Parts: sequence; C-alpha cells; structure tokens
Amino acid sequence: MKDLYIWSLDKIRKDSSMSVWMEERRDEWTPLISSKIKLLLEGSAFIVFCDEERAWFEEYFLLNINRSDNARPILPFFSLKSMFKNLDEINTREGTALLEDMLTLAFPNGYIFFYVGRGNNVLANIAKGSENSLMWLVDERAENAFYMDGSDDALDIKFIQLFKLFDASVSAALFDEVVL
Repeated sequence: MKDLYIWSLDKIRKDSSMSVWMEERRDEWTPLISSKIKLLLEGSAFIVFCDEERAWFEEYFLLNINRSDNARPILPFFSLKSMFKNLDEINTREGTALLEDMLTLAFPNGYIFFYVGRGNNVLANIAKGSENSLMWLVDERAENAFYMDGSDDALDIKFIQLFKLFDASVSAALFDEVVL
C-alpha cells in the first residue's frame, strides 16, 4: 500500500493523458483530496454543483464517476441542481441554512459540497460556508479549494484531467491501494 502522495505521482507519470502541471501541483492536491476521500469512505455523500460556465463539467463528472465499467460499487455523488431546482435563488444565509437543513435530513451520514467554478459566483458561497467542502475554484484561492487559472487556454482539459486523477484516487482508496 502506497501513500496517496507517492501513488499520485506514479499515476500522473504513467498516464499519458495527465500533464506535468499536475505533478507540479500535487503538494496542493494530495492533502485536499485525501481528506475528502476519507469522508466519502466514512459514508458522506458528495453534492456536486458548478457555475454556469462549467455546467458541462457537472454533467461530465456525474456521467463518469459511476460508469458501469468501473470495477467498484456505485458511490454517493449527487447533483445539487437536480435535488433543488431553485438553486440559483439561494443568495442569503437563511436560504443556505434551509438548504443545509434539507441535506442534513436527506444525508444522515453527512455530505460534502463539491463546487467547481468561479469563486466570485453566488453558488460558491454555499460551498465556502461549509467546512466540509471541496472546491475547484477558478481565479480565487480559498480554504478547501484547488486553484485554477481562468485565463488558461487548457482550463477545460485540466478539469477533465483532475477528474481522472480524482476518480482513480477514489478507486485506489476504496481498494486499499493507498494510505490516505
């Protein structure tokens, strides 16, 4: 069993679809992902949502995280927008608190907000307000967040690369190939 840090380095170097940039940033990536995968393995659900620019990524993520050719159990990843159609109307602390109350009832083992998008988006505040969140933020650095440069021409490709590493990391943790 390898440490997730070492395993990630090996995975990045062996997979031709992953880039050097990921190797350079694994110091930021590994502790963040490790802590969130631990919560997943303890029974927490991932509540996925994205800003409008990355709506495609939310669909991509949810279509691929529990693919039928994955040799692992189906895992609890859910679209926040599919559970709460009026998500765009949540723009107050009271609205966020009501949303969190609903999610606490729906997910008694806990949940993690997983937000992908610009940090200055109203939806980002939902994830920023929770200590158990995972964010891939565009143009903003924050706690529990992996920074992405919005001016990067390869930004969309990098999101797909991050997904592939995240997906592989979840599988490795699930099958005791790594120590978190």
